[in-house]
Amino acid sequence: MSTTLTPYLSFGGNTREVFAFYEKALGAKIEAMMSYDDMPASPAGADGCGDGPRPTGTSIMHACLALPGGAKLFAGDVPPGMPYDGVKGAMLALQYDTVDQAHGAFHALSQGGQVTMPLAPAFWAKTFGMLTDRFGVCWGVNGESIAFG
Repeated sequence: MSTTLTPYLSFGGNTREVFAFYEKALGAKIEAMMSYDDMPASPAGADGCGDGPRPTGTSIMHACLALPGGAKLFAGDVPPGMPYDGVKGAMLALQYDTVDQAHGAFHALSQGGQVTMPLAPAFWAKTFGMLTDRFGVCWGVNGESIAFG
C-alpha cells in the first residue's frame, strides 16, 4: 500500500494568481483550475458545502499544480461567506538535488516576499533557507542533501 501526502492550501480569492506565480517560479504545470461554476450539480450536502447554498462564481474551488519530479500542490479559494485568515502554522518544504536548483527556486519564490533565513549550509543539506512568499505562504528550500545520522 502506498501513501501520498499532498498539501492543500486555501486562499482568499486569488488562487489563480498564486498558482500562475508558482507555475513559473517552480517550473511546474497547472493540471486543474476549477471554479465553483464548474462544479456539477449534486444532492444537497454531497458537494462538501454542508447544508448551505452551493457556492457559485469564478472563485477557484480546486486547483492542482504538478511539480517536476511528481509532487503536487492543491489549493482553492475559501467558499463565499467563509472567513479567510491566511495560511498559518505550516511550511512547505522543497528538496532539490543541487544547490543551483535550490537557489533558483528560492530566488523566484522570494520575489515580493520576505526572506526569513537566507540560504546557507546546514547539517542536513549543502544549502537551506526559509522565506514567506508574497502570498503569505512559508517555504523551506533545501539543496543537495547530506547524509547524517
